[in-house]
Amino acid sequence: MDILQDLENRGLVHQVTDREGLEKHLKENQITLYCGFDPTADSLHIGHLVPLTMLKRFQQAGHKPIALVGGGTGMIGDPSGRSSERSLNTSEVVHGFTEKIREQISKLVDTDQGDNPVQSRNNHDWLGNMTIIDFLRDAGKHFGINYMLAKESVSARIEQGITFTEFSYMILQSLDYLKLYEQENCTLQIGGSDQWGNITAGMELIRRSREDEDEQIKVFGLTVPLITKADGTKFGKTAGNAVWLDPEKTTPYEFYQFWINTDDRDVAKFLRYFTFLSEVEITELEQEVEQRPENRVAQKRLAEEMTRTIHGEAALEQAIKISAALFSGDLKQLSASDIEQGFKDVPTYEAQKEDISLVDLLVQASISSSKRQAREDIGNGAVSINGEKQQDVNYVVTADDRIEDQFTIIRRGKKKYFLVQF
Repeated sequence: MDILQDLENRGLVHQVTDREGLEKHLKENQITLYCGFDPTADSLHIGHLVPLTMLKRFQQAGHKPIALVGGGTGMIGDPSGRSSERSLNTSEVVHGFTEKIREQISKLVDTDQGDNPVQSRNNHDWLGNMTIIDFLRDAGKHFGINYMLAKESVSARIEQGITFTEFSYMILQSLDYLKLYEQENCTLQIGGSDQWGNITAGMELIRRSREDEDEQIKVFGLTVPLITKADGTKFGKTAGNAVWLDPEKTTPYEFYQFWINTDDRDVAKFLRYFTFLSEVEITELEQEVEQRPENRVAQKRLAEEMTRTIHGEAALEQAIKISAALFSGDLKQLSASDIEQGFKDVPTYEAQKEDISLVDLLVQASISSSKRQAREDIGNGAVSINGEKQQDVNYVVTADDRIEDQFTIIRRGKKKYFLVQF
């Protein structure tokens, strides 16, 4: 199966400028393609996974992908898909974000694989030294105002207002395509559905800047669909926060849990979008969802594939271990590192390394409202220490209750966890 057909079967093609022409181009050539990533934060998030995996899919099909980090365009801010203007970061911040994202991309895609490694480029290399005169003469003259106003990224902002800074973003991104066409013979740009206007503008710039030459210009654009969840909420958010690819911002355990909690209605779609499993295997997992949804076999496979891909085998094993311990209640098997991940967001109380009565600890840590309530909670069997129910109101918490001499996990009721850190 050719790459374009595979992408369509997976539901990954939203728009393409010339379907038949691109299919022929891909079959007859080892092409160079690119996708841009603007450094708006110090890490990529799971919303970037589709374009990243697209680069890998083209790489596996024998083509030459470029991951372009927008060290230049990141200074301006893309208005696409936004209702208001971005706050501009300083050059030092953008430079720092750029280097972190380039480093992250190099870990997520194969940048040293055989004849077609994924190249990492920075558009500041050509935009950073461009003068305003060069910009206006070499690029601006090819863009009519009416043409730019007709693009959705601009027209959607006209009523709210758009500055010349963001208005010019389309031309800057178009210059990226032109420079990569000139330097790398890049003939395909891919991106999210909100990038359609910028992509087609880049194709137009290439054609217009070459219209005096005899060569036949063959450049293409392809966008992937906006990912939505079956319940109508935005993909890539959990508890209101982005799911980051940086393990310091979203732990591997949290990352694993995000995928495990995928809705039955979404799991087959996400397997096609994000993994490299075959259609045969995905269909079998889809049948498991229909016949035995309670086993969540497809969700587990999705979580395993994604966590292994982004964080590695060791991080996946740790995430599974934490999940199993929390499910079974056998918390003593957890290490201090496991606890830091699995209980990252639970209320934490810092205590001295000394013996303390359980009643006093419950009150001091604000787990129980009073000593009377604490004794009642203990007596009712509502309190567990490291997964073991404790009903002795005279119990004293000692070093034996500290996991690796650092943590004690207390549960009150069925689901309320508290962490005592020593």
